[in-house]
Amino acid sequence: MKLILIRHGLTEANEKHLYCGRTDLPLSEAGRAALADRRETTPYSPAMRVLTSGMRRCEETLAILCGDLPHEADPAFCEMDFGAFEMRSYEEMKEDPAYVAWITGDNEANVTPGGESGNGMTARVLAGLDRLLADGRDTLLVTHGGVIAAIMTRLFPEEGRNRYEWQPKPGGGYEIDLTAHLYRSF
Repeated sequence: MKLILIRHGLTEANEKHLYCGRTDLPLSEAGRAALADRRETTPYSPAMRVLTSGMRRCEETLAILCGDLPHEADPAFCEMDFGAFEMRSYEEMKEDPAYVAWITGDNEANVTPGGESGNGMTARVLAGLDRLLADGRDTLLVTHGGVIAAIMTRLFPEEGRNRYEWQPKPGGGYEIDLTAHLYRSF
């Protein structure tokens, strides 16, 4: 079984270094332009099942990279809900006691005010991954950096990488051969 994971293209939130999980942003102009240059190199086969998280930035990424493909949206693959920290930057919140507690504590276990924890997001994503793996079809998934990191950590624990080390750049991702337990980044 093959699994292609693609992170959505660049958004204004990425450009401004904002926490963006559930805000349904479009791609930025720079994001659209960068993806257009990658269209010919996207590792996709017409026989693949195609999924997105359903978020606008993922839908637009899929359309630019692969055209108007029939696909499904699965909210299990949405980014973390940052709650009160959504669409805010570190610089804006660095003195906020709730934010400081979150980033200096165990921010995998700590729940963001009005949002979810990293562990909660990971559990949701891995339940979705288990459904994909049980289905057994080759799959292309256009999703988010945190989601990809959770999946790669699960599939390749022997590498000992953390969430941030697994996150590809916007528009990048991984082509995974699950049978051979191999991957390549692109």
